[in-house]
Amino acid sequence: MPVNQTLSTYSDMAYATSVVVYIAAMLLYFAEFAYGRTGAGARKKEPALVNAGGGAAATPTIGHVETPAKRPLSERLGGMAVAMTVLGALVHAASLLLRGFATGRVPWGNMYEFGSAICLAAVVAWVIVLFRQMRAERREATPTQLRGLGGFLMLPVILLLFLSGTVLYAQAAPLQPSLQSYWIVIHVAAAIVSSGVLLFAGVASVLYLLRSRYENNPLKLAKFGPRLPTSQALDRMAYRATVIIFPVWTFAIVAGAIWAEAAWGRFWGWDPKETCSFIAWVVYAAYLHARATAGWRGVRSAWINILGLAVMIFNLFFINIVVAGLHSYAGL
Repeated sequence: MPVNQTLSTYSDMAYATSVVVYIAAMLLYFAEFAYGRTGAGARKKEPALVNAGGGAAATPTIGHVETPAKRPLSERLGGMAVAMTVLGALVHAASLLLRGFATGRVPWGNMYEFGSAICLAAVVAWVIVLFRQMRAERREATPTQLRGLGGFLMLPVILLLFLSGTVLYAQAAPLQPSLQSYWIVIHVAAAIVSSGVLLFAGVASVLYLLRSRYENNPLKLAKFGPRLPTSQALDRMAYRATVIIFPVWTFAIVAGAIWAEAAWGRFWGWDPKETCSFIAWVVYAAYLHARATAGWRGVRSAWINILGLAVMIFNLFFINIVVAGLHSYAGL
């Protein structure tokens, strides 16, 4: 199928636009973070005449009634950041859809498209977590506290999108013959969703370490630490994201092995990509085990989760780009 260059151009324009919108969202998140926040339900009291006795002859006295306070600047900045994030995700999704329509295939056939799809998965995971928390009752971490993660998540997303759109960029083209299989929809889609959610979990674990350091010694990170969500909330988010997505990552590896048997006549050949993916699986399995083991919860388990993220990043860039193997489909 010939490539539709018009749709391909629109896809590139949408991609660039999404990066600009994400940058604006990141700056708004950091502005909210810097200005500090008060509770969303803050109210102020204003004097008003009330009937003290409740009867017609009762003497009016001065009392107080609660009226909603004006939303502080930090709250308004945070709301704009969330709106820009959603807008950026919609434009980002449009860029992938247009690339798919332009080439007549799934839009993750090379490293440029794969990196873009991972970033979209991470942003969507963040939006889902945030909106679920905003609908929930006030808990240990309020919605405004959770928004403190936004800028720190958008930063690696923007960096990965920048690398994908420059160093890793590839012109729209049909799939390589070795990738023309229905397994690319199943196996790679599972890997994309897993990688995006694990990126979100890794960022939460990094911030957990920073918040824990502040809570153990308030003199350290005195200005930065208090603005982060509580360590319990960060640890809970990292764990829940990992435990939910771990079966999907397991399925991605199993599906890849089935595809390898169909394409190369063996389920497992210790190809660099296969080996590194298995190492990442072992690290995340160790994290879940440590998180459920007394004495390993908290800082120790968070470091294991961060190690898993480091292995995933190494697998994404070094293995795909530098190391030669059967999975060398970077498109560079």
